[in-house]
Amino acid sequence: MNKLKIRNVLMEDLDYVSHIEAECFPEAEAAPKSALKERLSVYPEGFFVAELDGKIIGFINGGLTNHNHIEDVFFENMDFHMHDGKNILIFGLDVHPQYQKNGYAQALMEHFIDSAKKKGIKNILLTCKEHLITFYEQFGYINEGVSKSVHGGAKWYDMYLKINE
Repeated sequence: MNKLKIRNVLMEDLDYVSHIEAECFPEAEAAPKSALKERLSVYPEGFFVAELDGKIIGFINGGLTNHNHIEDVFFENMDFHMHDGKNILIFGLDVHPQYQKNGYAQALMEHFIDSAKKKGIKNILLTCKEHLITFYEQFGYINEGVSKSVHGGAKWYDMYLKINE
């Protein structure tokens, strides 16, 4: 079996990451390359890529906040990011469609959770579509119901994972 490597993103990964984002989300929901670049520039410690045989096949990225829910403005820019935030939010967990259903998304999420625990983060926040609720529940995320978010015109659900007191 091929060995998956998870590491922090580098600026030279931006084109690959942007391509995967466009493959995984409808245009109205996908982060533009400029937003991904800003996330990488502001908080690279919360941005990881998954490599398989040296090829980037997925990524997960986030930012720190003291808010308890994700607001749509968070997806637009990193102005909300607080370097001393107690919570980390997930902007996206993307695995290229050719590599989905092989456990790579789970590996990225486990890496993200472990990283947040080591940093003393209290909670991980995310929004997801209804069909992904059970995926996130397997990690211990709690579904808080329909989100106020209308990002990309979709219906989202707020979820959180308490990892440190």
